[in-house]
Amino acid sequence: MEIFKAIMIPTGLLFGIAALFAVLLSALGKLMQVKGDEKAEQIAPLLAGANCGGCGYPGCSGFAAALAAGKATVEACAATSSENKIKIAEILGASVTESAPTRVVVCCHGGNDSLDKYEYMGYGDCRSMELLAGGRKVCAWGCLGMGSCTDACHYHACEVGEKGYSEINEALCVGCGACIRACPKKIIKRIPKDAKVYVACSSRDKGKDVRAICKRGCIACGACQRACPSGAITVIDNLAVIDYSKCTGCGLCHEKCPVKCIIAL
Repeated sequence: MEIFKAIMIPTGLLFGIAALFAVLLSALGKLMQVKGDEKAEQIAPLLAGANCGGCGYPGCSGFAAALAAGKATVEACAATSSENKIKIAEILGASVTESAPTRVVVCCHGGNDSLDKYEYMGYGDCRSMELLAGGRKVCAWGCLGMGSCTDACHYHACEVGEKGYSEINEALCVGCGACIRACPKKIIKRIPKDAKVYVACSSRDKGKDVRAICKRGCIACGACQRACPSGAITVIDNLAVIDYSKCTGCGLCHEKCPVKCIIAL
């Protein structure tokens, strides 16, 4: 009996102390708990949920927190539906400014028709290749074709095709802008949704220099500018530029372009 008491009393004390610490830790946990922002918690389920980073924040939860803190506007997320944007605006007590719909295009169709200055044997994507002498293309603006945009796209809408340059699948693209942010050459751009043509070149080199390194590059010949009946296209700094507020979509610039760097949509 004495042995039993000698064992059970210390054991009971230990269990009692353990239980006391458990209660104390639970109470402290509740007191020290960091409460999430209620607005952010309401907003997060309404976002697209792709965590694409197109808004410039680390995922949808980061964007929700930024919205709740007043550091971002809901228009920054192109992937979220208009209906959900309105709901988010109501939570924030704000209004949604509807912007004109856009589409994403790659302003370079050089690819295999554009000369390389070296054969890249390394591992990685366009951003890592860019570190080596600005990339493999002789053209300083040319698509490097290593798929940084493809890796960034959570909707599988961006892909480097057999022609050696990145292409956007309009049917899958939600316009989030993740590919735009990922491209080190900054040649992926937005144009109006209803645009009928765009310039698939970003080179600012003189025409004779472009002709020597790329079969698809703008040579600043001005044929498109002369053909446009509405004055919507102008050669600026050796590159054809379209003013979509004037463009009627007639397609004459595409027809007259000798190198076919103006693409009809």
